Amino acid sequence: MQSYRERIWEIAEPALRAEGLDLVEIECLRMKSRWLVRIYIDKPGGVTLDDCQAASNLMGDLLDLHDIPPGSYTLEVSSPGLDRPLVREEDFQKYKGSRVNIKTSEKIEGSRNFHGTLLDFADEGGGKALIVDVDGKIYRIPKEKVLKAHLAYEL
Repeated sequence: MQSYRERIWEIAEPALRAEGLDLVEIECLRMKSRWLVRIYIDKPGGVTLDDCQAASNLMGDLLDLHDIPPGSYTLEVSSPGLDRPLVREEDFQKYKGSRVNIKTSEKIEGSRNFHGTLLDFADEGGGKALIVDVDGKIYRIPKEKVLKAHLAYEL
């Protein structure tokens, strides 16, 4: 059975793309009395407050129409920010050469947290892997073991 996040993604991605927006990430969190749905959007040149408002109106209508999540919810739509999450294959391709923070589901060479430069996103052993340079040491991190990946905010 699909999660609410997956079901919302299937509905949101084509609708937002039709409006010239990229879907970056969706978070669905169960709160005490309602759901919290966070949708992060982007577009070339960055998103404006008007983009967020238009996407919020569109997504609110779609969520209500499909009753996902069921019951009461709060919807938040925003830009991904400076520490943008990396989720899709396109994200990893687009941000090669960027500083990243990665957390894995299990230890890889003794560590679960990696802070370095994303060198590549490549085919490896039947799957995809992030190739990351951490202070001169190269790590090959299987995509399926990545819990979270974000651009590293640099001053």
